[in-house]
Amino acid sequence: MAIYEALIKDHDKIKELLNELVMLDEGADSHSELIEQIRDELIPHARAEESVFYNSLRSLDAAKDVVMPAYKEHLQAETLLRTLQIKDKIDMDWKKTANDLRDALNHHINEEEGRVFNVAQQLFTSEEAEMMENAFEALKPEIKEEGLMKTTLELITNLMPKRFVPALKSINLDARI
Repeated sequence: MAIYEALIKDHDKIKELLNELVMLDEGADSHSELIEQIRDELIPHARAEESVFYNSLRSLDAAKDVVMPAYKEHLQAETLLRTLQIKDKIDMDWKKTANDLRDALNHHINEEEGRVFNVAQQLFTSEEAEMMENAFEALKPEIKEEGLMKTTLELITNLMPKRFVPALKSINLDARI
């Protein structure tokens, strides 16, 4: 399987969970569990996708401009997810944030599966796409066990120029939120 199919499979799972969440009644008990399932799918997917797929694209001049907005969209989605988690914890109106997150991710996924995939398929061989899929799938379980600080640091690391990465990776943050 190539990276594209693995990403689509994850996208479909995340969309399914988000649709289930926004369909719940405001007072439903299961929303907290769904929010955590979304976190456990979305964060590992995003960090592994950035590390393996986006960073590979970004290293090629022909794809830099196409992939850079995707990092920003990940940051936006993650901000909405964290807001949703907080609203859930303090029993605040979470439904609007859930809808905003679903809308933001649907836009991101459509852009990625269209424009970004088209560029990547022109630049990567099928063997490279399969190697990326293997690396992507191997990285996700590791990321799932990381806490908020570490996954946030990884987001920043993925955005930084390569010369700053060793210094950022030396920071040890193991808190899980």
